Amino acid sequence: MTLLRVLLPLIFLVSFAGLSAAQDTSGDASVLTPGQQSLEDIMARQRGEDVPFGAELPLPLEGDAPPAESHLGPLGASSDADLWREIRADALPDARASNRGPAAKVLMQDGGMWWLNFRHGPLLTYGSLLLGVTVVLMAIFYLIRGRIRIEHGRAGITIERFKFIERFGHWLIASSFILLAITGLVSLAGRKLLIPLFGHEAFSTFAIAGKWVHNNVSWAFMLGLVMVFVMWIVHNLPDRTDINWILKGGGIFGKGHPPAKKFNAGQKLIFWAVIILGTSISVSGISLLFPFELTMFEPTLALLNDMGVPQLLGLGTIDATLTPQEEMQYAQLWHAVISFVLMAVIIAHIYIGTLGMEGAFEAMGSGDVDLEWAREHHSIWADEVVAKQGKPASGTQPAE
Repeated sequence: MTLLRVLLPLIFLVSFAGLSAAQDTSGDASVLTPGQQSLEDIMARQRGEDVPFGAELPLPLEGDAPPAESHLGPLGASSDADLWREIRADALPDARASNRGPAAKVLMQDGGMWWLNFRHGPLLTYGSLLLGVTVVLMAIFYLIRGRIRIEHGRAGITIERFKFIERFGHWLIASSFILLAITGLVSLAGRKLLIPLFGHEAFSTFAIAGKWVHNNVSWAFMLGLVMVFVMWIVHNLPDRTDINWILKGGGIFGKGHPPAKKFNAGQKLIFWAVIILGTSISVSGISLLFPFELTMFEPTLALLNDMGVPQLLGLGTIDATLTPQEEMQYAQLWHAVISFVLMAVIIAHIYIGTLGMEGAFEAMGSGDVDLEWAREHHSIWADEVVAKQGKPASGTQPAE
């Protein structure tokens, strides 16, 4: 019993000393390989300090001796962390994949972080600001100018402005674009705005349905673009009457309206904005629907370099070599930026065609407009229609 009392304290002291020595050895950070993380790195990131990740640090050179086991390497030189670090740095040239896609062997892409940060930061912030400012400006304009009335009252006679097929093409674009705008905004900002309100499961259901709608309704939008372009291109070519219309501000301020044909200069600007921006959105959308199949930005950047545009702006030569993922990231950002611009244009168009001007909605509603409205806003076109009919009341009906 006396012997046991002596041995127990001795065993305890020896064990404690061995444990302390093991901790001192394993805590030596000097044995970390280049690119490995230390406990200090992790703690520094938690404090908000800028510490580079493994892919930003040099990898061990070929032929280097295997590193000693560190306290953060559970499997030593063969740890999973080392493997994923090499994958992240694209340092596995002999890697093979079961599929043969252009990005099959890319599992991690550090270069996409700028895209993610821009998508969740400036893109959403400034895009929302653009839409908000547009709505505010329309409200201010309404408070200052009020609704643009038919100055001499309705004539009681209507003339046909748009045929059914023209109105069908217009409403095909309008309805599909509204659906695309809503589902696109959900895809961009849903996680930040909708998940806190409705939860993950409800948002998941809505997002999946929205993606399906977005992908399929896009074809209706593109069909509408083709229809209105073919039907209205001849009426939207610039001419001398547009200069006078612009100089007089379209008659929005003050009395009287400048002469205009079937489409005035303001409507022509809307037409070309929808055609050009809508086509750009459609092309970038197709590249997103069929990933890695349509390369747009690499040849575009190369062409800009050849034309000297970046050099003229003081940006130097732009790196035109893009990975497949970077092509998709540029396409997504372009798709979203141009969509925000077109949404602002459409908000202004909706305002002037409904609340902003008396008699305007009838053109796309029934297709017939009051003769006095036509003479005030499109006098050249109205005179041509009346002359073709022989007399104002021919082929017309009283306005309700």
